[in-house]
Amino acid sequence: MKKIDVRTRALSSQNGEYVLGLEDTGSHACYMIYGILKPGEKGRLIKPGKGHEEIILAVKGDLAITGDISLRLEQGSAFHFTGEISAFLENTGSGEAVYIIAGGHSAHDHHH
Repeated sequence: MKKIDVRTRALSSQNGEYVLGLEDTGSHACYMIYGILKPGEKGRLIKPGKGHEEIILAVKGDLAITGDISLRLEQGSAFHFTGEISAFLENTGSGEAVYIIAGGHSAHDHHH
């Protein structure tokens, strides 16, 4: 087991996200995305993809979600989505917003 600093990796990435998955865990079963949005930042695509499902949790700040899904996700709230659904995240607040996406393969539609 090793500790992984996902925040530092997300901050140093071009898109503000770090995917903790196969390269770190050696497993195809699940993954986690740690994302950071700057104040006013918008247009961050979220899409599980065929054979996947995800739960997104607003850890810090509130997020507006638009696209195939339209809702406001307040800090501490989460929602579940699957498959080819596409949506975009927006940080509507004046401070940094942080979210976590936990994902895995759908039991009924595993494609590996």
